[in-house]
Amino acid sequence: MQMILAIARREVKRLVSQPLYIFSMLFAPLFSAIFFLTLMDSGLPTDLPAAIVDMDNSSTSRNLVRQLDAFQQTGVVMTTASFTEARKAMQRGEIYGIYYIPANFSVDATTGKQPQISFYTNNAYLIAGSLLFRDMKTMSVLAGGAVGLQTGLAKGYTEDQIMAQLQPIVIDTHSLGNPWLNYSVYLNNTIIPAILQLMIFLVTVFSIGSEIKMDTSREWLQMGKNSLTVCLIGKLLPHTLIFTLVGFSLTTFLYGYSGFPMLSGWLPMLSAMLLLVLASQAVGIMMIGVLPTLRLGLSFASLFGMLSFSIVGFSFPVTAMHPTLHALSNLFPMRHYFLIYIDQALNGRSIYYSWTQYLVLLLFLLLPFLVHRNLKKALLYFKYIP
Repeated sequence: MQMILAIARREVKRLVSQPLYIFSMLFAPLFSAIFFLTLMDSGLPTDLPAAIVDMDNSSTSRNLVRQLDAFQQTGVVMTTASFTEARKAMQRGEIYGIYYIPANFSVDATTGKQPQISFYTNNAYLIAGSLLFRDMKTMSVLAGGAVGLQTGLAKGYTEDQIMAQLQPIVIDTHSLGNPWLNYSVYLNNTIIPAILQLMIFLVTVFSIGSEIKMDTSREWLQMGKNSLTVCLIGKLLPHTLIFTLVGFSLTTFLYGYSGFPMLSGWLPMLSAMLLLVLASQAVGIMMIGVLPTLRLGLSFASLFGMLSFSIVGFSFPVTAMHPTLHALSNLFPMRHYFLIYIDQALNGRSIYYSWTQYLVLLLFLLLPFLVHRNLKKALLYFKYIP
């Protein structure tokens, strides 16, 4: 125990002597959390700029424009009778959508000629284009229903008879987990822990790799009487404490300050965060053990950490990926943290349904033993070549 504490004190001196550690362990994850939570504070983007090309310019078309502008996500910033002008505005990035109302729209609608409303969205901006598409499609459906209602009333049908024809099946939808469709809940609960995981990979690889580069690894091993296990525990103990405190702070930001859903209480998510920190450190040890050169180890950590943003399943479902990628996703600690988050925070399921994910995070702690011999050999005999 004394050897572990002595190595830990040595590591603390190294941490405070290099600002890079302070930046990576404290500033980067906390600043990222504040940045993303502030950026998406409103949950959904509102008043996305759109243009109206009104070739009809009737009271009916103007009413249609007012109703579209009333949608929370849509803001009509341009009304014109020239489609070319609206198209050029979209190409300049001034608007994200165009709603085209053809000439004689109101006359054709009331005479049963079925006028065609067109809308164009710029899906190069996925969120903006998708939200505008939803609003414009909804407005078009409502406009068609209103025209059908007025036509039916003019023919002498009752409102109930008309609605049975316009909407024979009534759809009752319920969004589970995130009923507000809040993009901050959707993104930040995974992006922010993934950034923390990336920082843990990099700092763990850097702290061990710099021992090899600076030729201080033998001194480090001697302090632990050549026991690599003791040396790693002592070295990473301060890292674990700092990253755990940062992780708990991030959890507090997400579920306390921001009020994101957490149906199973604090303990399951705090436990998942602690295991994510430990598992990420174990993966970092494996990285530098496989590639015991500082630059190669950092490259491995960067690549592996960045892949976790896309392969864990929060942006694209893992089950829809190629079977090989589906299997590889289980090699990322963030994947199992994400599954715990879904079951515990969003769905509020019993801890019984998540025990396998907690167990897998614990099994990551066995990874350093797989590279034990190679890493110790590198610490004893490797000569760094600039």
